Amino acid sequence: MSENVYIIQPIESPDYKILQAEAVSLIESAGAEYAGTIYQKIREVDPATYIGEGKAQELAERLDGLDVTVLFNGELSPSKTQNLSAALGGKKVIDRTTLILDIFALRAESSEGKLQVELAQLKYLYPRLKGKGEALSRLGGGIGTRGPGETKLETDRRHIRARIHTLEERLKETELRRKHLSERRKKDGVITVALVGYTNTGKSTLLNTLTGADVFTKDALFATLDPTARTLKIENVPFLFVDTVGFLQDLPHHLIEAFKSTLESALDCDLALIVCDGSGEYERQLKTTLDTLKDMDFRSPYLVVMNKCDLPACSDAPFPKGAICISAKEKRGLDALKAAVFDAMKEHFVRAELFIPYEKSAEFRTLRPLLYEGKNEYLDDGESLSAVIPIIYADKFKEFVRKSL
Repeated sequence: MSENVYIIQPIESPDYKILQAEAVSLIESAGAEYAGTIYQKIREVDPATYIGEGKAQELAERLDGLDVTVLFNGELSPSKTQNLSAALGGKKVIDRTTLILDIFALRAESSEGKLQVELAQLKYLYPRLKGKGEALSRLGGGIGTRGPGETKLETDRRHIRARIHTLEERLKETELRRKHLSERRKKDGVITVALVGYTNTGKSTLLNTLTGADVFTKDALFATLDPTARTLKIENVPFLFVDTVGFLQDLPHHLIEAFKSTLESALDCDLALIVCDGSGEYERQLKTTLDTLKDMDFRSPYLVVMNKCDLPACSDAPFPKGAICISAKEKRGLDALKAAVFDAMKEHFVRAELFIPYEKSAEFRTLRPLLYEGKNEYLDDGESLSAVIPIIYADKFKEFVRKSL
């Protein structure tokens, strides 16, 4: 039987209904069932339970006899979590971060992804432990217990400190390896395009459609956690497309920090495609993504891509100027997207018509692997060849260039 989750939704911003809807989607992504919502206008944060004694009592009466987990759709301190649980008759209380971390634990498949999830969970769990007593005995099962939560008696403070140190050291090693790989790509002139944006906007579907990849896709938040890189040729030029973990409104800062090394490897790109759901809240998705990128000091150029534009809701939508409208699922607008990607990166290349006299064929043969060939024609006195040349190698071909294209 799946876990039933009841939401406490603070009314602190105009977006509270959107945050509540996202919480329902997060619950479903965690494999649980949504049981209901109680809204609470917060005039002043109660130091004990956040929502106040009266609301806690009202909720306790409403949930009396029900087997539910209570989700506070925000962030709770360790003491407030424990006090609220006590006020609700000992029911398990989790916050938004715990729920997201649980989904991350479900989705992580790569060794590095699992390390990052475990590290984030342990850092979040550490201040919430009081040794091996009541806090651990209440872990039970369900949301918040996947990953390191299952280690129970091992999760005392001393063990957690040692494990955190071990994980941080192992992640430093993988980060260094990834940095060297990124530097080698740049040295080799490989153009990297990162797919970024709100979770569940179709980034993985787009990667699959463009490159023939087999990235897992599902209509769920954070369906893909681990970055995936695949090559796509545009005008015979290989581009490395990288899929990344999605963003979410009010995604806790320390969760972004936990995945910063992975995100930076993807965001250390030549171009980003910010993928939005053109049939949904695309303005909020775009703002959330741009704000998160700004926090990460992201400075690369980007294109805005409106996905799911085959749906009726997109027909009259006032999309931002320059946005590229596509449907990854229906394979619409992809040629325009590829052309826009190539055009955005044109400063990295030189298009040229080359002429190679037959007497210099042997000399040219050593250079040939450095360019991307188009049409060629063998003439009486040599070979005519249209090509795209990476700018870093342009000087090597000067004597063969007949004209720029």
